[in-house]
Amino acid sequence: MKEGKAVLWFLLIAFGVAWPLFLLPLAFGAAGSQQRQIIALVAWSAAMWAPGMAAILATCFVAGERIRALGLDHLGPKRPYLWAWLLPLALAMVAGLLTVLLGAGEMDLSFPLIREAMAQAPGGQAVSPGVVVAIQMAFSVTLAPLFNTLLALGEELGWRGFLLSRLLPRGQWRAILLSGVIWGLWHAPAILQGHNYPGRPVAGVFMMIVFCLLMGTIFSWLYLQARSPWAPALAHGSLNATAGLPILFLKDVDITIGGTVTSIIGWIGLAAFVGWLMFSHRLPIAGST
Repeated sequence: MKEGKAVLWFLLIAFGVAWPLFLLPLAFGAAGSQQRQIIALVAWSAAMWAPGMAAILATCFVAGERIRALGLDHLGPKRPYLWAWLLPLALAMVAGLLTVLLGAGEMDLSFPLIREAMAQAPGGQAVSPGVVVAIQMAFSVTLAPLFNTLLALGEELGWRGFLLSRLLPRGQWRAILLSGVIWGLWHAPAILQGHNYPGRPVAGVFMMIVFCLLMGTIFSWLYLQARSPWAPALAHGSLNATAGLPILFLKDVDITIGGTVTSIIGWIGLAAFVGWLMFSHRLPIAGST
């Protein structure tokens, strides 16, 4: 009874705090304006910690347990962290390669997006786009995942550290899939504003759920290996840092269809990896209940 109550309160807080923050930018300026973009960056970054705050409150004040029950003081084995750091980059590269091979975009090493951005920046034309891309890629695979982990921990503390672990008594696969669906639905207000799937806001909500089912399975695998929210938090931080890198090298691509890990073509790499986890008997993990 107490377990179900804790999960209910977790969901009420996670959604009740995050959804108003996701909607807050609508009150500031026109769509695409600089003011709205700044507000969205701040509000949506804060929303990422709503699940973490919900996990702490539900654990301490509803379940009556200590905060250490969430695993923050435990790192676990090292290998999951190597997967967490490098796998999102590999999945991004697969998404970009498949986008070109399937004809959903064209390779363009003139870096059109960077050129356009630099043309609007003071003194931007004096710097080679290739240098900018090289610096951005280096940052995305080294320091950016670490910085992003601090924000991503808010989500992973909630979705994997609390929700997944509380659902495990219902069965490992059921817990993974249910937590993935809830995680995807949680993003709905942001997706309806064009995030990740511009031009397809309603369909994008369902597409985000599919993506979160696939990626959530991978994050859950990392969590169950380490028994710590730090492993999926690092993977989440690496994902946020690298998911859009292929777009730098592509042109004429609809990011709903291809070019990013969240796109339909990006799902192929995710599904293939989840399939490998299943057929190699790496998932479900024995004894993880």
